[in-house]
Amino acid sequence: MPHLTTPRRQSAATAADRMGVGVPGYAHPLVAPVEWGELSRPGAPLDWVALNVANGPGQRPDPHCLEAAGRLRNAGVPLLGRLDVAYGARSFGELVSDGHRFRDWYRVDGFYLDRCPTDRTDLPGVRRLTAMLSGLAEGGCRLVLGHGTHPYPGYAETADQLVTFSGPWTDYRWSQVAEWTADYPPERFCHLVHGLPRTHLEEAVRIARWQGAGTVFLTDRTVTGDLDGQNAAFETLPGYWDEIVSRIGPGVSE
Repeated sequence: MPHLTTPRRQSAATAADRMGVGVPGYAHPLVAPVEWGELSRPGAPLDWVALNVANGPGQRPDPHCLEAAGRLRNAGVPLLGRLDVAYGARSFGELVSDGHRFRDWYRVDGFYLDRCPTDRTDLPGVRRLTAMLSGLAEGGCRLVLGHGTHPYPGYAETADQLVTFSGPWTDYRWSQVAEWTADYPPERFCHLVHGLPRTHLEEAVRIARWQGAGTVFLTDRTVTGDLDGQNAAFETLPGYWDEIVSRIGPGVSE
């Protein structure tokens, strides 16, 4: 299988024993109350949770999102404001303005830059944006770039973590990792996989560990027919959430 034959440093493969979950954006707390409740449950192995009020922070503070954000903060879970970079189509000023609203209203710990560009030519613009955003969150700012695929290697120096895979299990099971990622520890990479049957959960965790991804989101939910179908697959709780928590929770290793 390709993910087993791709060269990796042995240290990267073994260092992934500690694995956590990154949540790219559950549905609104009114629509997904169970999901948001699970996020603040003690013992959930969460690295970060992205808050998406209305394709960003919205036009005014949302009381339901304020309550959900407060529960996560009290539980010690890092909360990221989701910013849609639209592959570079949105303006710098608009994104920074959204970042300020996330900070002022929801006291986020950082930002999840969804649909982040991947090309070398877009790197200066992303570097400028992350430099500005990094000064917004109090006590440090966690930045996750939602590329969804392996970007130009220089992006690894602009954020805390890169999403280097986002897609269906049918693609993930045959995926290959870019060799340059072996120069970085597992906590620098995240994989998001949808359409994953429960029977292949163990295999998916093994692939993530082997490819050096320290953060994952694995779900049996599938995409819908709309343009935002892939994000919709991540908006609900996986049917095997309890199994994920028990398999990669605190103190669990392989």
